[in-house]
Amino acid sequence: RYGKYPLALLLVEAFYWFLTEPSDTLAPLQVVEAWLWHGITEMVWGADAVSLSQHNGWTTRIDFHHPSFPGTFDTVGLYVSDECAGVHEMIFLSTLILITDDVPQRDRLRAVAVGCALVFILNLARLVAFYPIALGGCLEAPNDPTCLNDMWAFHRQVYEWGFLVVLIGLWLAWFTWVGGPRRVKDRSMAGSDRWRITPRKAWAWSEHRPAWKQPVMGVALAAILFLTATAMVRNDPVALEARATAEMCAFSELVSQRCADAQNTWNDAIDGAWSVATLGLLSLAVSGLMFERPLPDGRWPSMVDEEERRAIQEAAREEE
Repeated sequence: RYGKYPLALLLVEAFYWFLTEPSDTLAPLQVVEAWLWHGITEMVWGADAVSLSQHNGWTTRIDFHHPSFPGTFDTVGLYVSDECAGVHEMIFLSTLILITDDVPQRDRLRAVAVGCALVFILNLARLVAFYPIALGGCLEAPNDPTCLNDMWAFHRQVYEWGFLVVLIGLWLAWFTWVGGPRRVKDRSMAGSDRWRITPRKAWAWSEHRPAWKQPVMGVALAAILFLTATAMVRNDPVALEARATAEMCAFSELVSQRCADAQNTWNDAIDGAWSVATLGLLSLAVSGLMFERPLPDGRWPSMVDEEERRAIQEAAREEE
């Protein structure tokens, strides 16, 4: 029962890693956060304090401005990356909530919505805090590169363990609010829930389902996608030639348009392979889950064997 918590977190970590391996996978959200970050900073510290520009083709770069900042242009450049978007934290918290036992499905979905909103706000507050921290350090030591150490230390502490403590605290607070360990019920009964998504227990081929609905088909599709992703970087002659050229340019420290084109081609192949692999992981995850509604007697279909389930359904039809 309790082993599902680390297993679920490992699976979503793997999914997030596959999802964000190509850069700027979450670009629309990154742009929104950069725009809000810029707007709040500008509103609090003035239009001269911050500017918004592009990074890798997306409007996610933030530049802080103040005469005390180090460098020729008195600026500090930052940008909203995949990891800075807060999606990692949202997925982590949502997973903890969704796999919590003995809580109605509707309450869990509401908690996910509220939790994700709180994470978004906290993450935005973290970004907004960078400017005053950087400014405070550089006012004490103007034009000294080390004056930004406090800002980087804050970023590192939040990234490494700060958010983890906050997320676990949010989950514990919610778990206590909904009743905590005192919530005990018969897990075979649906209670007030009208539906749920639960891990699949039966993987055998069933003659009562069409072929495309068989769970093993999702696993087969995932395997095909994983093999396709591998072939995209190991068997594609264009990608392999681009890789060889890029490695030769890097080894010889050459800078040319040909080298840049080769590197871009190889990067595109890698990004495409990661995207296909992510779809494979998603197919595998979907195959491992099942959507179910309560039986007429209030029990979940996955909690009874197939013969008993069919008997209950037939008895209900006869009563109708």
